[in-house]
Amino acid sequence: MATEEEKKHAYKAFKKRLKLMRLDDESGLSPGSKTSKIGGITPPPGHPAGIWEELAKDGKLKKEGHGVYSLANEIQPRS
Repeated sequence: MATEEEKKHAYKAFKKRLKLMRLDDESGLSPGSKTSKIGGITPPPGHPAGIWEELAKDGKLKKEGHGVYSLANEIQPRS
């Protein structure tokens, strides 16, 4: 069982990684604006695997399957 501080740190790392992946997806050489279609990611390394399950049980993350999680409070983009 993870402490509240560990969960807070892991959640912050997840949000940062998701933000960076979306920015990377949106940037490119194509003209015009592009919206990222990334809705979920595999959690960043450096945290125990069980912490992501705990964050999902707490309602902060949503388990999408195959080790992919998304933010629970976001509307997922359509592909």
